[in-house]
Amino acid sequence: MENKDFSCGFTAKIGAEEAFKMIANLPGWWGVTFTGEADKQNDKFTVKMGGDSFFHFSVTQAVPGKRLVWLVTDCHMPWFNHKTEWTDTQLVFDLQENDGTTEVAFTHVGLTPNVECYKDCKPGWTHWITTSLHAYLTTGTGVFKQPKA
Repeated sequence: MENKDFSCGFTAKIGAEEAFKMIANLPGWWGVTFTGEADKQNDKFTVKMGGDSFFHFSVTQAVPGKRLVWLVTDCHMPWFNHKTEWTDTQLVFDLQENDGTTEVAFTHVGLTPNVECYKDCKPGWTHWITTSLHAYLTTGTGVFKQPKA
């Protein structure tokens, strides 16, 4: 099996600067509990998905309208055997605008087919990025219910 980082993306009729700001507003599209800031270099934030799960992030790169990179500095995923599997992985959003339309390319660096959570995280990220984030950028409302597999 190929050991490639998970990636997906879409194109939306929105400017890249506005898309960048909206991506950094995680509660608008990810459906998580969020504390902190996520749009400037060195910002820190925490995401919780219920129970005692958590994900601590640091913004390692923030180029408005171009690129946003979040490093997972620590996490606890109680539903997996390897509870800290996302630690030291990166969520990368690359934006490219062309005539008022922006291509959003997402990569979870370190989320590869050989890690435990890949089979669950792949459809999860596909939903959160290509369905919920896309809807948030185009309609202002994310899609928080994932279809049953």
